[in-house]
Formats: sequence, structure tokens, C-alpha cells
Amino acid sequence: MQAPVASPALDFSTPADNLYAFGKLWATYADEPVFSAFHGLMYGLVGNTRAKPLFGYCGFGQFQARLLDNGNVRLRGKETGYFYDPASGDILRDWLNPYTGERVEVYNFLNDRIRGELGPVMPRFQMGDGEDAPTLMNEGTAIVNEDGSVPFILPWQTFGDNLMLEWDYTHRYRNPVTPELWPKASTGPYINPSEHFTFSSPLKEISDRDTPSASFSCGFSRLSPWWPWMKMGQSGIDGVLFGRMNSHKSNQGLVDVPRKVLDYTERYHPEYLEPCTDWDDGFPIGTWEAYARDVAPEVKPEHST
Repeated sequence: MQAPVASPALDFSTPADNLYAFGKLWATYADEPVFSAFHGLMYGLVGNTRAKPLFGYCGFGQFQARLLDNGNVRLRGKETGYFYDPASGDILRDWLNPYTGERVEVYNFLNDRIRGELGPVMPRFQMGDGEDAPTLMNEGTAIVNEDGSVPFILPWQTFGDNLMLEWDYTHRYRNPVTPELWPKASTGPYINPSEHFTFSSPLKEISDRDTPSASFSCGFSRLSPWWPWMKMGQSGIDGVLFGRMNSHKSNQGLVDVPRKVLDYTERYHPEYLEPCTDWDDGFPIGTWEAYARDVAPEVKPEHST
């Protein structure tokens, strides 16, 4: 494996320069946000049967970064996640579930409170409302020191003029969409979603400190239980969702967002095209947490009157 090239501007063996590089890859240090988008297909896998294409998955995020005096990077942003018809590209409002024969309402995901701060230690994210163990980002490639600390040093690789990065998270935590309150939507007491990214970015853009944001192309894959809105909880069909998507950022406004995604957002969620106005604390809420927040329980809670 070819080792990363340390340019005169960056030293990838230090957390400080890893933080700086990740901030300009994921976001931008400019005064206006940068937009990146993703789009691709999701498949259902049940037992040893052939993977079944189910629907498209698409969306975009807008992000900004701020380099703090202590070397930490502050992030803020918004994101959308839509499901679409692969044949037409139209955003779905309902969907005929081929496993159950039921037509279900699609829950398209929106999150306007992506806020956080990255420091010299690899982040551990606490998901859900329960006291489940936090998730170490990039567990497979993390550098663990003798004292157990994990510095924010990423597995950058250089090939020719491209700088490549692998970024992963794998979670397991208590399902906010509980079987007791959402018996049809819930797949069980625990969920284990994971997402996996493979970035490629021009090395000169990452290394040039006069450039506020680096463009990228990225492979994006996702594994998870059935989405709650698919209403598979009582189907008796135990399976896995697999998604493979393209993601990209060109630093040229909204050109990376597919036209139908942009049209749908302009019509129904125009606030997701407006810049963030604060740098407050926040957390990128998961889809299951958002579903439990937004969708009324199927069963009335016992303590309700």
C-alpha cells in the first residue's frame, strides 16, 4: 500500500492537519456553505435469495467548517434524505412493498441540526436515547496508543494526484422505534445501521491552504435493518437493506444536486437550501430517532390517558 505524501503544507501524521484536511473535504471554510449530493439504489437481502432492488436513495447536505484557535474544527450543516423511483427519478410519497403487498407511506428524512466539534481525539458517537456503548469512528483503521487513546489520524492514501480516504461507522443501539409502540414499523429492540465512505479528492486542493474547500467523488454504501416506514415489523421476513450510492462535491453551488431532488426541495423544504445561522451544539439525529419523533405510535402508550 502506498503511503500518504506529506506536502509542505500538511503533515498527515498529526491530528491538527488531519482535522484541517477533513474539514475542507467534508465541508468548506468559506463564508457560504458548500453542497454535496448522493444518489443510488437500495437492495433487500433475505436469507440466501438474490438481492432485490427496491428503491432509490438520494439527497444532499450543505456544510461549513470553522478552524478554531485551539486547532479543533467546528462543523454545521443540514441534510436531506429522500427515496425515489429508479425508473423516473421522482421522489416517492408512497411505495408498494413487494414483500408484504402493502402500500406504505414513505418517510423522507430531514435533519437541520448537524452541529458539532472535532478535536485531536477520534470521535465516539452516542446514538439513541439508551445507555448503549458509544461508537468509535473508523474503528477498523484507528490508531490506538498504549494508553488507550485514539488520535484523530485518518487512513489517507495517495495514488497519483488523488488523495483517498476511507471513513466508516458501525452502530448497534436500542431501537427508538420500539416494538411495543410501533409493532409494524419496528424490526426489534436493537438496530445496527452502518455507513461506509470511500473519498477521492485532488491532493493539491486538500494541501493548498488558500483553497477553502476540496472537491471530491465518493462511493457511499449503507447496511441496516428495514426502514421503519416499510412496515416490516410483523412480516416475519428477516432481512437486510444494502445501499450503494455515488456522492460528489464540486464546490460549484447546487450543480451536484440532481434536478428532481432540487425541484422537490424547493417546493416542499426550501429552508434546506438556506444557510445555517448558528454554530451551536447539536447532533446529526438518526433516521430511527427522527421517525420516533415525527410519526405517532401505532399503539397508545399505557401511561396515556
